Amino acid sequence: MSNDDSTPAAADIWTELRRLTAARIGLERSGASLATAPLLAFQLAHAQARDAVHAELDAPRLASDVALHGLPVLTIESAAADKKTYLMRPDLGRALTAAGEAALASHAGAYDVVFVVSDGLSARAVEVHAAPVITEAMALLRTDALHIAPIVIVRHGRVAIGDAVAALLGAQSAVMLIGERPGLSAPDSMGAYLTFQPNAKTSDADRNCISNIRPAGIGYADAAFKLAHLLKAMRKRGVSGIRLKDDSERLRIGGGPL
Repeated sequence: MSNDDSTPAAADIWTELRRLTAARIGLERSGASLATAPLLAFQLAHAQARDAVHAELDAPRLASDVALHGLPVLTIESAAADKKTYLMRPDLGRALTAAGEAALASHAGAYDVVFVVSDGLSARAVEVHAAPVITEAMALLRTDALHIAPIVIVRHGRVAIGDAVAALLGAQSAVMLIGERPGLSAPDSMGAYLTFQPNAKTSDADRNCISNIRPAGIGYADAAFKLAHLLKAMRKRGVSGIRLKDDSERLRIGGGPL
C-alpha cells in the first residue's frame, strides 16, 4: 500500500498504524517508484528471507540449548543429505536414514509425547525459539507426570518426519517444531505441528498447527499454553487434526484451567 500524501497529518496517521503491524504500509514514493529508503528495506528483507532458507542448522548449539530438562537429546539426519537436496526433494526430507532409525530404535519405549525439532525452511527460527517454547511447555506438562521421550533434532527435516520419529520411539503424540517458510517481515517464524498416534498413513488433516511462533507473533508463553492444552485434549479424546478444535484461546482469555 502506498502513500502519496506527504502532509504532516497524513504522516502521523501512518506512524500510528505502523505501530500495529509489520506490514509495509504508507510507503513513500518518488514519482512512479518507491523512494530509496523503503526500496532498500524491501531488498534487505528479501535477502534475509533467502538467507534463512539456505542457512544450515547449528545442531550442536541447539542440542545444548534444549538439553536443560534432564532428557537425552538425539541428533539425526533426514534422507536429504544437504540443503540443495532438501529443497529439491521434499520426499527425502520426510524420510530417515538407516543410521537415524537405528539411533531412535535404541531409545524406543512407551512414551506419552516426543518433541522433534527440525530446521525446515528457517534454521534460525528453531535455533532461537525452540528451546524457550520447550521450556515453557515442560513447565505446564510437568504436573501430568507424562513420560516424555528423548528430544530429537533432525537436520533437513520436513513436518512428516516427526511421524517416523514418534513411531520408532513408541511415542503416543508428536510435537514437531520446525522453521516455517520465511516471509518478507518474518524470516524466523517457527511452527508447531501436533499429531496423535502418528504413523505412515498420517496426513496433514491429522495435525494441529500453531503457526508464527516468535516474539512478534505468538509469544513463547502463549504457544506453550496452546501446545499443552492440545496435548492434553488429544490424550483425553484420542484424536487430533480436524477432529480436534483448538479452544485454548477461549481458556486463555477466561483464565480457566487447561
